[in-house]
Amino acid sequence: MYIDEMKKMFNSLSPTTSFLVGFIGAVLGLCTVGFFVFVGLMINGNLSYKQSTINVAQKLEVENAVPSANQPAAAVQPSNQDLTQAAGTVKAVGSKDYVRGDAGAKVTLIEYSDFECPFCKRFHSSMVQLMAAYPGKIKWVYRHYPLSFHANAAKESEAAECAGELGGNKAFWSFTDKVYERTTSNGTGFALEDLPKLAVELGLNKKSFTECLDSGKYKNAVAQSLSEGTAAGVQGTPGTIIITATGEKKLIKGALPLEMLKPIIDAAL
Repeated sequence: MYIDEMKKMFNSLSPTTSFLVGFIGAVLGLCTVGFFVFVGLMINGNLSYKQSTINVAQKLEVENAVPSANQPAAAVQPSNQDLTQAAGTVKAVGSKDYVRGDAGAKVTLIEYSDFECPFCKRFHSSMVQLMAAYPGKIKWVYRHYPLSFHANAAKESEAAECAGELGGNKAFWSFTDKVYERTTSNGTGFALEDLPKLAVELGLNKKSFTECLDSGKYKNAVAQSLSEGTAAGVQGTPGTIIITATGEKKLIKGALPLEMLKPIIDAAL
């Protein structure tokens, strides 16, 4: 009954009106179908996005070696190969080098360092502990690698050489320890005007030390040390070359803590 009435109503319309009604109905029908298709695509796309996000997160977790709740941290510790790389051309240890430890030790560590580098300050403490942990087995050679943006580093390197000239190996290392102990790092952490005071504290002659420092006699030697460090593969500080018991030369990457240095030393021995 309802359909018959609709037919009569439609037949009573003019051709133009019938066309418009039919056209509007068709458009509404297409919009309805399109709406449901759009909703379906949105739901599917959202699920795909979530899955993609999960996949990316899992990839980053693997790349950054983040242990999961069921995976012990020890299982993702980096290997010795990850912490070292082949060194470049390394200058042999000579009579002008300052050496800490037994001269006849099987393993040599040559550190290229910057007195105002905060990472070097941290690493210096680790190296002191490492020397105590391996008495007679390793020796530590200190060389200069002052970075240009650490304003006092180069002059402090010259000061260390002056301390060594006046007081020998012991004075050099005492001076080095004190600077790292007292500097706040990052450029001007240890005031240059305090260098002569430190020399006096260590038992050195103030006048002789000041004359040595002011003369700039070790400026070229410090610059040469930096150049030699670069040739050895050092690109930042601290940069430490380890020479194993078999003579192999490797560059240790960065300011590693004591617990990460020990496996490297054990392998080198």
